[in-house]
Amino acid sequence: MQLDINTILMAGFALAVIITIVKTARVVPQKSNFVIERLGKYSRTLDSGFHILIPFIDKVAYVHSLKEEVIDVQRQTCVTRDNIQVGIDGILYLQVIDPHKASYGINDYRYASAQLAQTTMRSVIGQTDLDKTFEERAKINEEVVKALDEAAAPWGVKVLRYEIADIELPISIKDALEQQMRAERERRAAIAKSEGERQAMINVSEGQKQEVINLSEGDKMRQINEAEGRAREIELIAVATAEGIRKIAEAINQPGGSEAVSLRVAEQYVKEFGNLAKTNNTMIVPAELANIGGAVAGLTEILKVAQPKA
Repeated sequence: MQLDINTILMAGFALAVIITIVKTARVVPQKSNFVIERLGKYSRTLDSGFHILIPFIDKVAYVHSLKEEVIDVQRQTCVTRDNIQVGIDGILYLQVIDPHKASYGINDYRYASAQLAQTTMRSVIGQTDLDKTFEERAKINEEVVKALDEAAAPWGVKVLRYEIADIELPISIKDALEQQMRAERERRAAIAKSEGERQAMINVSEGQKQEVINLSEGDKMRQINEAEGRAREIELIAVATAEGIRKIAEAINQPGGSEAVSLRVAEQYVKEFGNLAKTNNTMIVPAELANIGGAVAGLTEILKVAQPKA
């Protein structure tokens, strides 16, 4: 019997030691804070690591995670400035930065933040037209975050951002918007088509204009080239003729040149007269034909007069 009592006492003592160790030793995980109360009053905040508490006097009253938290804000009905009811739900991102305020500043900061996000969203949407709710989501989110951050500062909570997850419209409004968008797309398509046709006509006219200019420029260059060619031809003929005349004059001045010229003139005279006789059945014979020598002599005298003086 004595052995059983000692065993029970030893077991009780060991249990007490275990309970004391459990109550005394605390390991705080990374990115977490424990709020410690001593005899029901705030004592201190434990950061990550190993800590020793006074058993039965100190206790862990609150445990807070310092990680960023995501809170789903339930769908709610909001009325826009142009009296259209829309259903909006969002997502709220926040983080505890002061565990003491988060423990004693408010009962439940998560619930309070979600409710405040809903009321703020209703207020912001009430000042915005329906079209702007789709175009200015970023601006609406910023206004909600600003209002929530100011309200949550005494709670030791930092509101990081708010995102509108979805905007639900009534069926009638959806149909009206779809018709409006369809009409807008058709209008843009018609404008784009007309602009394309207009540009095409402008391009065609510009091409025709450029073609006419190019043709006129080409014709102008052709005429200039032809004129220059004719002028060059005339110049070359004149130079060649002058050179020929000069050589003939030089040849006449040589010994026997006059007689050669007389003979050449006589030959040409007879040849041309013979050609004239072949062409016409009837011809008038000049009186001087009987004296070809006299005609040749006359031509020779003319050449002598026309030749340059030495």
